[in-house]
Amino acid sequence: MTTFHGTPSGTSAIHRLLEPHRQLLETTRAPGLSAPRKYATTETQGGDLLDCDRARQPAARRPDPPVSESKDRARPRLARILARNGQRRKTTSPAPHELSLSLNPLLSAEAERSGSQQRQTAMGQAAGDPAPAVETAKGRVAPPMPWRTRLVVLAAGYVTDATRRADGTVNRRLLAVLDKGVAASGTPRNGVASRDVDIDDPAVPLLRARLFYPAAGGVGAEDEEGHRPLPVVVFFHGGGFAYLSAASPSYDAACRRIARHARAAVLSVEYRRAPEHRYPAAYDDGLAALRFVGNHHHHDHQPPVDASRCFLAGDSAGGNIAHHVARRYALDPSAFPRVRLVGLIAIQPFFGGEERTPAELRLDGAPIVNVPRTDWMWRAFLPPGADRSHEACSPAAAVAGIKSAPAFPPVTVVVGGYDPLQDWQRRYCDALRREGKEVRVLEYPDAIHAFYVFPEFPDAKDLMLRIKEIVAGSE
Repeated sequence: MTTFHGTPSGTSAIHRLLEPHRQLLETTRAPGLSAPRKYATTETQGGDLLDCDRARQPAARRPDPPVSESKDRARPRLARILARNGQRRKTTSPAPHELSLSLNPLLSAEAERSGSQQRQTAMGQAAGDPAPAVETAKGRVAPPMPWRTRLVVLAAGYVTDATRRADGTVNRRLLAVLDKGVAASGTPRNGVASRDVDIDDPAVPLLRARLFYPAAGGVGAEDEEGHRPLPVVVFFHGGGFAYLSAASPSYDAACRRIARHARAAVLSVEYRRAPEHRYPAAYDDGLAALRFVGNHHHHDHQPPVDASRCFLAGDSAGGNIAHHVARRYALDPSAFPRVRLVGLIAIQPFFGGEERTPAELRLDGAPIVNVPRTDWMWRAFLPPGADRSHEACSPAAAVAGIKSAPAFPPVTVVVGGYDPLQDWQRRYCDALRREGKEVRVLEYPDAIHAFYVFPEFPDAKDLMLRIKEIVAGSE
């Protein structure tokens, strides 16, 4: 069970970290975002093309947006900020990725303290404007995005660096302050209620999860559906196996959106994290969550769930966990007599290897993920002495043995064009095809890693609609 130690000093610490960027917001405006790009899908089974919703289009390089006179004045300052950030990364140990903080309350609180409504309005407008695309010597590594989103991404780097100790451990107390969890809510928020549950499993003591379920009358609900068993999505959050939790604001909100759009119960697993708990702890916790779903009818909890319409889902490290839970289930489905896996949704799953792929080299400097951080994550998660040919990491080793496992479910893999991990994700898809498994790929050419936890991205909204379609197709 994860305990959160939130203190007022945590908010002040984040304010100090973000003060240079907040001031930049007040003086910098940028033109509007261009229209969102359409996704492309490819469905394959055993390597054969089954269907193609749209032909995959390579991400064309967009011309840089016009730069205003005020932005010309701000550019040297922004360059100095980014340079300092780069120097800090060189002098401190790299740390895991994907920490997503909500800056809205911080910016609003700062504006309220200033006592100036005009200043608050100006900041809000500037934060909503797009920051320019991120360029390095190797080219563009991130698309234009709202300034507020850019600040969240920068804050993630500060937070992960601040919470990783020199001995390779994570400062959990500080992380609990900087990534303060939100409480479950039995009262529906945005059409979805939630509560924390204990997963009573003799193999995994003290395991917990957060259960989300749509309220009656939510998106897509019908009156007669109020008491029907819901399909269930067992979800695993990202964070490089080491960071974040089911109660992190970004994942609480993401699971709430999935439950609302898909009209499904979402069980977000509070799996044990590295480096305190290495391989295979997270996978064991996922199997315990599946057993919990199968035994759910023994509990007096609402809502009722349909264990025969069970999905596994997760992003980044959570996508890796979802795959390995599905693999272990498929190799021995008789151990889960009441559970039937009907789909696996792997959102930018985290796989890797010893080599550096073209995407990792080309997108060096991209938001959220970089090679030093992913190197640290694998060292923290894999067994001591293991290399990246290990089944937890290598896409080829991860799928070994599933050709003879008919219970392995159809897979949907989400790939982002600005994600340095995309080459490993495509190798994972190729490995599944070689094993004769059904794979559908959703390509988002302008998506960064973990894009879907930022609802301001049009691609994040589109992905929720795709998940809704996948879950609805299980009926």
